[in-house]
Amino acid sequence: MKSGKYTLALLLVPIALPLLAQGVQAGTPAESMLPRTMAYVLIATAALLFMVTLYLVVRVNQLMYKRVLTLQAEKDGLPAPVAEEEVSVPGESFVTRMRKRYWEDVVPVEREHEILKDHAFDGIRELDNSLPPWWVNLFILCVIWAGIFMFYYHFGGGGPNQYEYYEREMEQAKKKQAIAIAGQSNAVDESNVIALTDASSLGEGELIYKASCAACHGQAGEGGVGPNMTDAYWLHGGGIKNIFRIIKYGVPEKGMIAWSAQLKPGDMQKVASYILTMEGSNPPNAKGPQGDVWKEEAPTPAADSTGNALGHVDIPKQ
Repeated sequence: MKSGKYTLALLLVPIALPLLAQGVQAGTPAESMLPRTMAYVLIATAALLFMVTLYLVVRVNQLMYKRVLTLQAEKDGLPAPVAEEEVSVPGESFVTRMRKRYWEDVVPVEREHEILKDHAFDGIRELDNSLPPWWVNLFILCVIWAGIFMFYYHFGGGGPNQYEYYEREMEQAKKKQAIAIAGQSNAVDESNVIALTDASSLGEGELIYKASCAACHGQAGEGGVGPNMTDAYWLHGGGIKNIFRIIKYGVPEKGMIAWSAQLKPGDMQKVASYILTMEGSNPPNAKGPQGDVWKEEAPTPAADSTGNALGHVDIPKQ
């Protein structure tokens, strides 16, 4: 295809630019590297010389090819072949010629004999049509764009490469995950709360306890104005759900305020989980037992249609 001959040089430019840029950035010591502007000027100059050299090679090849065809035609006593680009229709505008050459490039019906192949099958002969110029030109533009993209993002440092983009996406995903988890923790209430066991949550629960609860229950849970938090006796029931409920609604008649106005549900869950870890710590000066010993009741096992138990789950004492 004729348009490909003039644009062939552009195919290797996107390859040459990244390689040259990489050589400037990676092959030269940092202390002796030319300024970035000078490096880009050298790269652009080398790329221009490369394009000119390729263009000259292509043009010389075209001239030699035409000369061989002319000599062969003279030897066979045939008229010299006329290149397709030298044939023009009278009255055609420049825009029309450019459109036909670089977008359509359709061989007229009256000239199809020029591109017929020698072989035939059942009287059918094949035309040696080239790829549509619009397809080839778009392909070339895509290759050029790919080279510019690689140079900008991977070699020139103008934008994040694939590794930097991945790290940025992971950071954003972690932030979104943290927001989602925070939203779920604030949806906790006394009906679905569970005891947390991870060190981070228990550490936050300890800080909340010492800031909000230690004044009445003691720094180590030994009790004071409020009851002892380290023994097995509970005035209003033990276990994570009862402790969460008491923290949330308080016991106004005994002077304990409702903490729901000051603590988020997630924070109340953390401090309730920390209080559970105090049982059996036996701190000094512990207050005497108050209330009743709390034992977590096991749920009633489910039964099938015949009344037989399907299973039993042992719940550890909180």
